[in-house]
Amino acid sequence: ARTHLPAHEILTLADYRQRHAHYRSDPDLRAVTAAHPLIAIWDDHEVANDWWTDGAENHTPGEEGDWHERLEAGKRAYFEWMPVRPSTEGTVFRRLRFGSLADLHLLDLRSFRDRQVTPGNGAVDSADRTITGRAQLDWLLGGISASPARRHLIATSVMISPVAFGSVPAHLLGPIGQCLGVPAGGLAINTDQWDGYTADRQRLLSHLRAEGVRDAVFLTGDIHMHWANEVPVNAATYPLSPSVGTEFVVTSVTSDNLDDILGVPPQTVSLVAEAAIRTANRHVKWVDLDSHGYGVLEVRADGTQMDYYAVTDRADPAAGTRHLRSYRAAAGTGRLERTANPVG
Repeated sequence: ARTHLPAHEILTLADYRQRHAHYRSDPDLRAVTAAHPLIAIWDDHEVANDWWTDGAENHTPGEEGDWHERLEAGKRAYFEWMPVRPSTEGTVFRRLRFGSLADLHLLDLRSFRDRQVTPGNGAVDSADRTITGRAQLDWLLGGISASPARRHLIATSVMISPVAFGSVPAHLLGPIGQCLGVPAGGLAINTDQWDGYTADRQRLLSHLRAEGVRDAVFLTGDIHMHWANEVPVNAATYPLSPSVGTEFVVTSVTSDNLDDILGVPPQTVSLVAEAAIRTANRHVKWVDLDSHGYGVLEVRADGTQMDYYAVTDRADPAAGTRHLRSYRAAAGTGRLERTANPVG
């Protein structure tokens, strides 16, 4: 692996600029961004791990300077290096329209959020806590109501589907926690994702249901694993209760996931954890805790399909790829069906 530049924790504008420049020294990254348009939205690692409005999990006030100065430095470097134009208000959440077929709503789930609470803390259900900020959530709900598009694609940097981990074997909870943010004790909620801000999630899902939307598509990254989920209004009673859409979570290209953390061959001990996750979460149709790769999404009037791919060796620039699985959601169903053939 290449040494990071700068080699220390990045804190200043010069640091963030150098790190972006270092990333752009990768010829493959330059090639893909030259060949394809990039629609980007930030998450936490553009500035600091698990950041919220007034701080971050790995920012120590005093020792690492003023948080808001660091935040502004990270954002400025991001805008200098990424094809993203901030609004006049300085926000990055935005909406792209693809004719009458689909609206793509891109959410900023860092700038306006409250601090994460400890997993298991009942405050996750507080109506006063927000992951979106009130103005952004109102913007999203209003845009959904006013849109003539057949499909709503919602880019959410962290998983919106609820996930319980009570039945995952104890020896796997720690490694999974490194990817998902779940503590080694195995508590059920990852409070950095929508599970830590349930009032905002319920407001969004209830609005989708009230508007008659049954096939919203949530597009997610963050957690270094492939997932294919249905999005229930009430996970406790699912599948007897309705789904308002589907969620496609795409894994990391190179960042560690379960087998890397454990130092074991892929598809060995992870199979136990994957089965336990699906058993505890009936809306999770598939999860792959080991693969690195990408996804290809097709959006049509009659439905959507995500094709999941893996790279054969994340450390080899000449590595090939293989198709893992494909899932399709027919229009108006909010349900996933596995399909054998990838698009094209």
